[in-house]
Amino acid sequence: MLLSFISPAYAQAANPNALSSIAQFAPLILIFVVFYFLLIRPQQQRQKELKQALRQLKRGDRVVTAGGILATVQKVREDSNEVELEIAPNVRVTALKETISSVLKRPAAADAKPPAKTAGD
Repeated sequence: MLLSFISPAYAQAANPNALSSIAQFAPLILIFVVFYFLLIRPQQQRQKELKQALRQLKRGDRVVTAGGILATVQKVREDSNEVELEIAPNVRVTALKETISSVLKRPAAADAKPPAKTAGD
């Protein structure tokens, strides 16, 4: 008598309009595509640009190491992947190219003329 309020569960017939297995995986595929274009691909592009910048490294370039140290390149050793960095006046260290996390853009020359103003400014 106590179990009479529970209704029996019967097997349901298969729905002919059920989603196919591909349609069930569509959200997962969509999520992967979004992650690829928003996260993976841009990271690969940044790595490719950094690798190219490290190949073109030359004396006088400003760099940031993986430890966050700002330095100026003093010598690039072609026979190995080492560079000599100046982190302070007359303080030089040798580092691996792989420890350089970014190459800073050179600032515009101080003697460059500012853009000419027009009469309307």
